[in-house]
Amino acid sequence: MRIVIANESHIKYAQIISDTITESAKVRGTGIAKRTPEYIQKRLQNGNAIIALDGEKFAGFCYIEVWGHNKFVANSGLIVHPDFRNLGLAKKIKERIFQLSRDKFPDAKIFGITTGLAVMKMNYELGYKPVTFSELTDDPEFWKGCQTCKNFDVLTRTEQKMCLCTGMLYDPTAKQKTINKKEIDSKVFKRLKSIKEQLFLKKKNKDE
Repeated sequence: MRIVIANESHIKYAQIISDTITESAKVRGTGIAKRTPEYIQKRLQNGNAIIALDGEKFAGFCYIEVWGHNKFVANSGLIVHPDFRNLGLAKKIKERIFQLSRDKFPDAKIFGITTGLAVMKMNYELGYKPVTFSELTDDPEFWKGCQTCKNFDVLTRTEQKMCLCTGMLYDPTAKQKTINKKEIDSKVFKRLKSIKEQLFLKKKNKDE
């Protein structure tokens, strides 16, 4: 398995990456914004993406977006092909894209929004902290990327203050503490899971 910085030679994988993101959203039934092949192509070309390959077969992907004149970067679109799930690949890709972000944008705050508890845990282990949306970039172009998510109506109703996703932020100027894995499982993520479940229930009751 090779996990490398993507370049123009990987444009041929744009369609399968886009399709894998779309299918994952359907299976999970949670909020994942769609990404067109054309959108993915641009991320493969600019040196701000990581791709995992098993020989010539696509295995996984993640990319960097830059916001606020390099003050913020987002690690987005983390996806693993179904044939390579449950092998720890997502964590390896996450670690590589995080390191690429730190290398290219050492002074930037790194953030992400997700509904996935597994991604939240990986973020936390890298030094991210849960934050309110007001602490993330206010660049309208970033939030436009949420328009294809099934939960976009929640975001608009709350005037971008909250959604079913959880915002997480890594601040390079903040003092990093040693991560206690037991603390992660017993405190942080049970609370986040509870908050998300409450939000899902509110949305469901409104829809009904």
